Amino acid sequence: MHRIIYYVIKARLWTFNMDSHTDEERYVIAREMVSKMNKSSGYETIGDGMDKLPKEGGYVLYPNHQGKYDVLGIVDTHDKPVSFVMDEKKSHIILVAEFLKLVRGKTIPLNSPRETIVVFREMAEEIKQGRKFILFPEGGYKENNRNIVEEFKPGSFKLAQMAKAPIVPVALVDSYKVYNSDHYGPVTTYTYYLDPIYYDEYKDMKTRDIAALVEDRIKAKIEKHLEEHSA
Repeated sequence: MHRIIYYVIKARLWTFNMDSHTDEERYVIAREMVSKMNKSSGYETIGDGMDKLPKEGGYVLYPNHQGKYDVLGIVDTHDKPVSFVMDEKKSHIILVAEFLKLVRGKTIPLNSPRETIVVFREMAEEIKQGRKFILFPEGGYKENNRNIVEEFKPGSFKLAQMAKAPIVPVALVDSYKVYNSDHYGPVTTYTYYLDPIYYDEYKDMKTRDIAALVEDRIKAKIEKHLEEHSA
């Protein structure tokens, strides 16, 4: 509890005047929050494929969605500042709100296509400037996910199209165990960054085909992980 209070206060001070700190400086604090909370709770995230991430410019990370820990597992393994999008109603929860502001995250009201397009346009311009975002193409998640990947929504890939940015599929494994299952005790989760799909590769594809491609790659990686760790 004392750590939560400390970081809530610190984050609010750092975001009171956003121009007083760079994205990189605020991201260090965000990652510190994740690291300290993981250490005190016995959580660990193992990352793989970070060397595959585009070296320059912005891009969109498209992970499967398992629960509340998903963004944290990515932030813990992603060295460069990365932000995310979440449901506007859930963005006011204490600590979540502070974390969102630290990384300059975005909020979108559920079931509001018009507002979604407005936010996507804003994000697309920022991605062209070099920013990186996490967007969950499944939309929501189910409790006790058990590494099941639901169907990806084609509309979420309009963001990458608008920004003409690389798409980075991300396979999350066992992330649901941290905050969205009946599991107790230490947890090891896995974040796999897969080969990026560049604009020239998908520019002539329809969003439903892009969604199917990314979904299939993530499912294949999760299946391979589970097979290798079943022994």
